[in-house]
Amino acid sequence: MIGQKRIRDYGVKIGRLEPGRINAITDVKGVTVGHVTLSNKNMQTGVTAILPHQGNIFKEKLIASSHVINGFGKTMGTIQMAELGTLETPILLTNTLNVGTAADALIDYMLARNLEIGRTTGTVNPIVGECNDMFLNDIREKFVKDEHILQALENTSSECKEGTVGAGTGMLCYSLKGGIGTASRIMEMDHGKYTMGVLVLSNFGILSDLRINGKAVGQELKEAIIQSYKEEDKGSIMVIVATDLPVSERQLNRIIKRSVTGLSRTGSIITNGSGEVIIGFSTATKIPHEKPEHCLVMHQIHEEDMDLAFRAVGEATEEAVLNSLVTAEAVVGRDGNKRPAFKDLIEEFNISLT
Repeated sequence: MIGQKRIRDYGVKIGRLEPGRINAITDVKGVTVGHVTLSNKNMQTGVTAILPHQGNIFKEKLIASSHVINGFGKTMGTIQMAELGTLETPILLTNTLNVGTAADALIDYMLARNLEIGRTTGTVNPIVGECNDMFLNDIREKFVKDEHILQALENTSSECKEGTVGAGTGMLCYSLKGGIGTASRIMEMDHGKYTMGVLVLSNFGILSDLRINGKAVGQELKEAIIQSYKEEDKGSIMVIVATDLPVSERQLNRIIKRSVTGLSRTGSIITNGSGEVIIGFSTATKIPHEKPEHCLVMHQIHEEDMDLAFRAVGEATEEAVLNSLVTAEAVVGRDGNKRPAFKDLIEEFNISLT
């Protein structure tokens, strides 16, 4: 995207379903993404913002759910999401030690747009996810500031740059450079055509486990490269799922759980030190903040339609991870620590992905 060479450009087609127009989470109408990238020597970090729709999300909440595959992570806001089943703020992704800064800035962003918060109505539940970028980034310095958060929130777009950008600037994936990746799938049902979009912040896995469409590309690369560093998975992945499919919170939770199938097909075994956290939302139904006089009417698909959604989220997650790898740029960061770019190794060692 935006001139980047993605996994499909290498002849790799993931799954059976067709992607959306730009094969991104922003194929779901109304969803936009913004990044602020901070890259300079020991500073290799940033923030990524996802706006679920273009209205006032506090006043028009969305059906939402979260799921923890492995809980080695530090998300914020998912407790209330699990209780109420709604999303009322944009979603922010950043590094582990900047979660507090991100939450504070997101609260300020929401307060400025909703003067009733904390006065005539309740407070607000900010949603923030993280991964640990300490290998390439001097995470103790907490480089991400309020202004970076607000800049990401205020400059979102349907065009979504991938790889070494935003929150993905300092992340690793399968022992190589990782970061932001996205993909989408179209679901054609009897009652309409719908989109499943996924965005990942990839920071997990060891090289020898990497598989592309079942091919052991990671093992092939490992044998070709003489590396001095230890293969060790101490990272995480955040998976953000967006859809316009009309679903209940319970159905959405069932769907986002299936993102694990996409992670597994890339080679992930969900290790002890890796946090896999999924956050999903549906734009099909808007829940008013103020109680209406009448009962809410919400459409939802039949359970017999769920298998197609399960397939879509798995395929989109798998492709998003691979896009995060293949679009990433090599980085030299904190104390000279470095990780190569997958695309450079493909070319250097003439590795076929098909």
